[in-house]
Amino acid sequence: MAQVMDLQTFMKERKKLVEDALFSYMNDVEAPQVLVESMIYSLKAGGKRLRPLLVLATLNSFGKSEKLGLPVACAVEMIHTYSLIHDDLPSMDDDDYRRGKPTNHKVYGEAMAILAGDALLTYSFEVMEDLLNQGVSPIKVVTLMKELSKASGPIGMVGGQVADMEGEGKALALEDLEYIHRNKTGKLLGYSIVAGAILGDATEEQISKLYAFADHLGLAFQIRDDILDIEGDAEKIGKPIGSDTLNEKVTYPSLLTMGGAKEKLEYHIYEAKRLLADIPLESDLLSQLCDLIAKRDH
Repeated sequence: MAQVMDLQTFMKERKKLVEDALFSYMNDVEAPQVLVESMIYSLKAGGKRLRPLLVLATLNSFGKSEKLGLPVACAVEMIHTYSLIHDDLPSMDDDDYRRGKPTNHKVYGEAMAILAGDALLTYSFEVMEDLLNQGVSPIKVVTLMKELSKASGPIGMVGGQVADMEGEGKALALEDLEYIHRNKTGKLLGYSIVAGAILGDATEEQISKLYAFADHLGLAFQIRDDILDIEGDAEKIGKPIGSDTLNEKVTYPSLLTMGGAKEKLEYHIYEAKRLLADIPLESDLLSQLCDLIAKRDH
């Protein structure tokens, strides 16, 4: 049976669980000290650890031990962190602050920031091997690694990043914007949910419905991000607002108006919850996470 608890308790306790595991893995890295410091600097920058928490919440929903998912949770967070390091570079979004702290390249220089991102990406797959020590079958581990590669690579996050860069200063249709965000943001969020389901021995039908659920959740996450870039509190977000406008990016508010963007957000949250209710599992935590994504202020 899934362990029932309120979302705030779950997030506080599981965030510590993830971070303890994350920095335990980092203690095992034998590499030049400055490289390890640069990797840890960005991993310690904070954040909600949403992707790892989605892995554990999904496992919880299937009544499985959450510790089983820690290698996947840590690997996903390493890949997410590497993407942020590279996104902040002068050749990309050129941001000086991330979560209220100087970005990696402002502290360690561009070359080391690039290498720290590269190291986090590649080390994440080594971390995934620890699933074997948890008793997960080799076939399932290979499946999880393959799906993570797809979610974060050229047909996932990296491809979405390219489309985002190429779309700057251009008039985009809604379907173009959704393609960017399904890949740049949604695929890794979706992987976190589906990976938890795979580890939780979900059926093919359950996994298929969770993919659809995750698609709506990923788009909702990005719409809220676009809204916060206009209406958000820079102190809570940890970087100046208005960067999308400055970079001439098409966003949901610029395409649909602010009112239209908020309606679209409500639609995707509604559809995500509707799909979730149709899956036979203890879904309370995942439903609460939908509300968190819809209402988050950073």
